[in-house]
Amino acid sequence: MEERDGDLELILVKRILAIGVVGLTPLSASAESYTVGVVPQFEPEKLAGIWAPILEQVSAITGDTYALVGSTNIPEFETNFLRGNFDFAYMNPYHLVMANRAQGYLPLINDGARMLSGVLVAAKDSGVETVADLEGKTIAYPAPNALGASLLMRAELERKFALNYSARYVSTHSSAYLNVVLGEAEAAGGVRATLNETPAEIRDQLVVIFETEKLPPHPIAAHPRVSKEVQAAFTQAILQLAADPETNALLLAIPMTQASETSLDDFEIVKQLGLDSYVISSGN
Repeated sequence: MEERDGDLELILVKRILAIGVVGLTPLSASAESYTVGVVPQFEPEKLAGIWAPILEQVSAITGDTYALVGSTNIPEFETNFLRGNFDFAYMNPYHLVMANRAQGYLPLINDGARMLSGVLVAAKDSGVETVADLEGKTIAYPAPNALGASLLMRAELERKFALNYSARYVSTHSSAYLNVVLGEAEAAGGVRATLNETPAEIRDQLVVIFETEKLPPHPIAAHPRVSKEVQAAFTQAILQLAADPETNALLLAIPMTQASETSLDDFEIVKQLGLDSYVISSGN
């Protein structure tokens, strides 16, 4: 049985951000404007705090403007990229597969120093120590198609453990972890990066009881309507930020520890996982 639940965090704002047009001024009359979508792993304010300074720097380097367009939840983000609403988008690897099929999005850059894996966490004092302890229990997920945190996790829990449980979708990684701490779920799916970014007062109450196989991390992808020249300029701007320790600190907040160019070939392993049957449509 699957239950859809609202985000428990009061700080989740139910609106779309459009902050890139504020403070990002074209450097020349010929400058162009582009939209950038970001998968909402965290609440909108945190994502804006991470991405607005990055896009300001990219704008200063390229002379174009970049508007950060937020989504209130992951299903809304999926609807946006499936419709081609973003010129550029930071998305999970399976979202890239979906976006490439639907619109022809191509990956430009991702983190070359780490891999993506899903983690299943439980409360330290709950007595839940193994996957088997979750039989008949509730597991909180950010959204059905969050790759490591939900899509791959659900597939492995079924394929490797034949686990029967109730799934609850709660909008963000942060809220999934909070569900466990508040006793609303016995476990939660997430990824290492978001778990590490979780405030210590929450993170220190959790323990990882299972980890999925590792996959290439989230890429920044471009819609094919964006010219190759603009794609190259954007990519080189990110690499330039990564080369300077001061501006690289901005990328570490994504987190992107070692920005590297990537291509669709790097994500072939994601296609081979056979996750299509686990995808749940947002209905939009």
